[in-house]
This record gives sequence, structure tokens and C-alpha cells, in this order.
Amino acid sequence: MHIDGWLLDILACPECHSPLRVDEEASELVCTSATCALAYPVRDDIPVLLVEEARRTGSQPGSTGGQPGSHAGGAT
Repeated sequence: MHIDGWLLDILACPECHSPLRVDEEASELVCTSATCALAYPVRDDIPVLLVEEARRTGSQPGSTGGQPGSHAGGAT
């Protein structure tokens, strides 16, 4: 996975607008906010910054086990 430094400097979490950090091992960009803690996938070196595609990381209290979209409160 390769994300240019200048791109990482301007990207922000779509949910809370906090900076993102690279998780090379998981091929994700992870929100640095402890209250948000979403991890966005990177596919073919392209960040997928859709909240619906993100998963909760274990750093948030009451996390839902990493199920995508689980932060939205379920279907209506």
C-alpha cells in the first residue's frame, strides 16, 4: 500500500474530520480520534473514504466487533 505524504496531510475522516494514520499491515487508513476510531480500507492504493465501508476499531468503547456500517444504528 502506498499513500503519498501530501495526500495523507489533506485527507480527514469523513465522520469526524480528524486526521488519518496509515495502518500498512491492515491496508487501512485509521481515524486518530479515540471517539470515532473508524478504519477505512485502501484498495489498489486508493483510499475508500466511505463511512459505509469503514469498520470500527477496537479502540472505541462499546465497539461492535468491526462490522461495517454498524455505527449508523442499523437499517430503518
